[in-house]
Amino acid sequence: MITHTEENYLKAIYKISEKDKKAVSTNAISEKINTSAASVTDMIKRLATKEMVNYEKYKGVTLTDKGNKHATNLIRKHRLWEVFLVDQLKFNWEEVHDIAEEMEHIQSQELVDRLDNYLGNPKFDPHGDPIPNAEGRYTLRNQIALSEFSVGEAGTLIGVKVHDRPFLEHLNSLNIKLGSEMSLVEKNNYDGAVTILLDSENQKMLSHKVCSNLLLRRNH
Repeated sequence: MITHTEENYLKAIYKISEKDKKAVSTNAISEKINTSAASVTDMIKRLATKEMVNYEKYKGVTLTDKGNKHATNLIRKHRLWEVFLVDQLKFNWEEVHDIAEEMEHIQSQELVDRLDNYLGNPKFDPHGDPIPNAEGRYTLRNQIALSEFSVGEAGTLIGVKVHDRPFLEHLNSLNIKLGSEMSLVEKNNYDGAVTILLDSENQKMLSHKVCSNLLLRRNH
């Protein structure tokens, strides 16, 4: 049996290594989990005895096939619950992450599979992140941060890089949501701030930080 805390570690390792597929340092895990490096080392040793991770001192941590499968299933559950909370219970996208963090630990695989079917087997969650299917496969799509756009280019918002409440509430205040159309009108070369035309109606000024966390599909 694996504990909720152990599951949180597996998911943290998965997310840290998601981009470059390299071994993860205990310091990176410590920062992600917000706990001491000593606690991380103790937990990694426990996960290694359960054959969930490979750990070499000074070289870092990688997930085993068993650990990767468990972490992927956690992410599947988390994102399916987010869809359920938004689509069925009418929560806003800034409200669901913490609730889904609790619900992802439900162990019943039958419940998860029925939830997936009930929701129509969604491929993306309310933040635009891909949802693994029962075999752990994702649907990937071409997306690029708004900060990489050039003046005159246009795109459709299909995802956000961060899910923290202040950021999503800021987007709400700007009336920016998934599906919003954006055209880049002006870009400040000094600090990367931009002016966009939102949904062909309103001009908005966005900081470089906001732009770097907005993922768009280019309109051709």
